[in-house]
Amino acid sequence: MKALARFYLLAILVFLYLPIMVMMAMGFNDSALYELPFRFTTRWYVALSGNDQLISAGINSIVIALITAVLATLAGTMAAVALDRRAVRGRTLLQLLLLPPIAIPWLITGTAMLVFFFWTGIGRGMHALLIGHVALAIPYVVLVVGTGLRTIRSDLEEAAISLGSTPLHAFFAVTLPLLTPSILGAALFAFAVSLDQFVISYFLSTPGFATLPVQIYSAIRKGFTPEINAISTILLVGSMSVIVVFAIFARPGGARDKR
Repeated sequence: MKALARFYLLAILVFLYLPIMVMMAMGFNDSALYELPFRFTTRWYVALSGNDQLISAGINSIVIALITAVLATLAGTMAAVALDRRAVRGRTLLQLLLLPPIAIPWLITGTAMLVFFFWTGIGRGMHALLIGHVALAIPYVVLVVGTGLRTIRSDLEEAAISLGSTPLHAFFAVTLPLLTPSILGAALFAFAVSLDQFVISYFLSTPGFATLPVQIYSAIRKGFTPEINAISTILLVGSMSVIVVFAIFARPGGARDKR
């Protein structure tokens, strides 16, 4: 059974990562048509350095994702704390209302946002993208931070208050340090959701301002080039590096006491 379980796990990993590895490898293949045998080259990365559209779209995606991560994490963390530690009327209903934005197809959400933004005069552009991305990321942040809050004893704050601390100081001195790994994880989740978002970006972007997924889609319609593999590899390596650093220093799940 152990051998079968290991084989099954290996098959799942191969299924998930083999297409990504092929994509990364083809970014170093000399053939523009992915012909074999494989011949190593870096000319697609050199060509990428002169592709202003892909580079600009990549920078736009990173900037929007970073701002989204900050805003969604701040708003989502405050909402999670309020729902978990405060007697909010209709708390169960509010928690349930966090699930539909995650479950509703993004095509419907994008259409609704486009209609609403035009109806209210917000329009399209970077500001509309930020609003849309933050709105989509907040439910994920609330769920992640809320799960972290449920692992922290609420009586620790009460003990600090009984010793003379104010409720605000007790939160920042006691709860927030324990909650930091969950907050960082939620921020990474919000960053990933924004960076990967295509539908909302497609509906709300303007011809002069596009994110990387939208630009890649437009480029594929004209003809796929390995430059897309190159910039995808750069973003993938960067994202994975951040996740590895977080996993090393944040120690999700908490460090075990070996004594």
